[in-house]
Amino acid sequence: MKRDLKLILSRPLSFALRATRGLRRNLTHLYAHAALSADLATPLPTSAVIEGRAFVYGTRNIRFGENVLLYPALHLETQEAGQIEVGDEVVISRGVHIVAMAGVSIGAGSMIGEYASIRDANHQRSEERSFRESGHTAKTIIIGKEVWIGRSVTVLGGVTIGDKATVGANAVVTRDVAPGETVAGVPAVPISRREITIS
Repeated sequence: MKRDLKLILSRPLSFALRATRGLRRNLTHLYAHAALSADLATPLPTSAVIEGRAFVYGTRNIRFGENVLLYPALHLETQEAGQIEVGDEVVISRGVHIVAMAGVSIGAGSMIGEYASIRDANHQRSEERSFRESGHTAKTIIIGKEVWIGRSVTVLGGVTIGDKATVGANAVVTRDVAPGETVAGVPAVPISRREITIS
């Protein structure tokens, strides 16, 4: 009996949901855009496509370029003088964490894979204080144009990743990456390099 009722009710509901899929998607984008815009200290361009909720913490000193594509469950945090600058046409995938206490810059056309962690600060240890109260050191991270950062990559403070570089999935980037270079591993090391024209 319950099975028959479920079947009878699910067909028209499925039809209605299928028929309104485009509208529901547009409303989701509109809500996510409005929610992120309300959380930022600077205006969010209307060209930004926001696929789901992003979570903003700290001073909200975050600036996005035109035509960015942001997937759900982003963690965006700025503290102290830190700022996050995201260029035009950047894609940031689901679950990415970006934390800036000095600064994080992502160049135009770059793509950041799912669950990547880009943090410009490291904790310190002190004999006089607890670990939590020992402070941190922060160094700016610069990610160039047209950079591809794979899934679950970690980028540490003070690193510069050159234009058109590629970082393989799960890598931990502790040193600078040259333009056009591909790095992978823990810690990330060069595995190939191509000549590029930087405009």
